Amino acid sequence: MAELDKAQTVAALNRILEAELAGVVRYTHYSFLVFGFGRIPIVSWLNAQADESLMHARAAGEWITALGAYPSLAIGPLLDSHQHDIGAMLRESLESERAALNLYRDLLKLVADRSVALEEYARDMIRIEETHLAEVDKMLRKPGDLQAYSPR
Repeated sequence: MAELDKAQTVAALNRILEAELAGVVRYTHYSFLVFGFGRIPIVSWLNAQADESLMHARAAGEWITALGAYPSLAIGPLLDSHQHDIGAMLRESLESERAALNLYRDLLKLVADRSVALEEYARDMIRIEETHLAEVDKMLRKPGDLQAYSPR
């Protein structure tokens, strides 16, 4: 098994930590801006996404300290189009989740065949993010539309 490049791995994990912390802020912020008849289930879903992002941030932080490094105190970019309808929030979410997925894929490239535990962590997070992307994609479709969402 090849040797793990700790500096690059920690840098990748810190980018993940920052992106996941941005997710906590983003989903929490969105939850404040939902109005109308569907508010309760949508806010519930957004809060669950914020909780999940926090769990992901904690996992990344634990890996960083396990590797003997210091977790970042920064937060990733926060997209805000200042359009507060549910569709705009979901489109922003889709973009952010795609970016997070790419961060986990970058991590996987760094740790593949170097650390079984980190490789499994990266693969599991990729699975979770891909599943989440599929759900958001379905939420953006019109009822009965089987085609994957694409911005028009």
